[in-house]
Amino acid sequence: MSEKLWIFDTTLRDGEQVPGCQLNTQEKIVVAKALEELGVDIIEAGFPISSPGDFNSVVEISKAVSNPIICALSRAVEKDIEVAAQALKFAKKGRIHTGIGVSPYHIQYKLRSTPDDIIKRGVAAVKFAKRFVEDVEFYAEDAGRSEPDFLCKIIEEVIKAGATVVNIPDTTGYCLPEQYGAIIASLKNNVPNIDKAIIATHCHNDLGMATANTVAGVQHGARQVEVTINGIGERAGNTSMEEVVMAIKCHQSIPVHTDIVTPRIYKTSRLVSKLMNMPVQPNKAIVGRNAFAHSSGIHQDGVLKHRENYEIIDPKDVGVEESTIVLTARSGRAALKHHLDALGVELEGEALREVYEAFLILADSKRDIGRKDLMGLVGKYLEESNFIELGTVTYSSNGAIQAKVSLTIGDEPHTATSQGNGPVDAVLKAIDKIVKPQVDLEEFLIQAITHGSDDVAKVHMRLIKGDKPYYGFSSNTDIVLASAQAFVDALNKIPVKEYTTA
Repeated sequence: MSEKLWIFDTTLRDGEQVPGCQLNTQEKIVVAKALEELGVDIIEAGFPISSPGDFNSVVEISKAVSNPIICALSRAVEKDIEVAAQALKFAKKGRIHTGIGVSPYHIQYKLRSTPDDIIKRGVAAVKFAKRFVEDVEFYAEDAGRSEPDFLCKIIEEVIKAGATVVNIPDTTGYCLPEQYGAIIASLKNNVPNIDKAIIATHCHNDLGMATANTVAGVQHGARQVEVTINGIGERAGNTSMEEVVMAIKCHQSIPVHTDIVTPRIYKTSRLVSKLMNMPVQPNKAIVGRNAFAHSSGIHQDGVLKHRENYEIIDPKDVGVEESTIVLTARSGRAALKHHLDALGVELEGEALREVYEAFLILADSKRDIGRKDLMGLVGKYLEESNFIELGTVTYSSNGAIQAKVSLTIGDEPHTATSQGNGPVDAVLKAIDKIVKPQVDLEEFLIQAITHGSDDVAKVHMRLIKGDKPYYGFSSNTDIVLASAQAFVDALNKIPVKEYTTA
């Protein structure tokens, strides 16, 4: 029977330390509630003594959620611990997370201390924290570069002092998986009272090994993993929650299980990305927009025949409705036919071969093949066209922002006006009036391609309709026009029967 692996989420503490990603208290509460729904066991809500805002966030999160343990960080300093305890006064289940550096680097250069003094300070901090809460976690900062015998000694002593969890951080992301696994194994084998506490991992991603190190730690006996949504955090980030959870779900030989509701992973990822204004890289494992996208003809054919040929995870298991078959010059006939079928164009034999050859020529010259391109290729096989073409886009500000948009759908011209909070909002609302797509704009990213005031903006949009994703792309020096073009590009990928026009 598998053992429970405790999921300790530090998105709101370690993750929020990323420059430019700070959240206010209300935003933190939104994320905390999403983490509760996701099924995390412990939420590290903040470092209360660091600022009044952090203190207040821990207080309000403690009031807002019921199931997870709420954890507050402190240094091995009595004032830190007192303030952490005060911030946790409304927590249904509270934990103080205190600790000190244990590597020669930290002991000598940061703390200017001695190993014996560090042990005394660590023990004193745990004993002081036990005055306020029963659940005390001790972190041995920079354990990844510590001396093995010293690490075993301080862990033994803090457990004697009452630590219920001992956190073994690879603070600098230095370790290789075999090294980190060996550290956990050493503690299991050499600390006499290790059975009195849970061993926790806390790995950083400086060498890109945070997930591998965390899994190695679990394989050698750790039963709590400290993670963040999307792997956000200091420098190159922390261990990614979704990667660890899905690695364990895929590899049932690892004798642990989590209580994470995995179909909520993608939604939670997008929430954190949006609130922190920190885009998820497209090729990010599990939650990147390309994680379930296929452009190689060999892969596309395999996935269309049987998903597990090239996907070890069912997209629905993480909250993604379906895989994406992207048309490129490397796509095969199976992928082209898949997209043509979605347009209602059923081609076989010579007709399909003829269109495919024309498609390859076009795909060699274009990065993204859209509905307009496909309709051009199969024009003679279509009885009617419902392609949406963007015409003029104008907007003005006379108190309120007002936009006017003209579209051509098939052969029919349409015009609409709308007001909005800004020019982009007004333009998209005007398009909505014409097409009436009833879609959710789930992701809207604007990125600079070069630099300077005359920069070209690249816009990426992800629309959701009926739980299915549709992507739109465009680039232009005019951000408003690029946004309108990307929106129309995504709409053109929705089957005609899915929307109506005004």
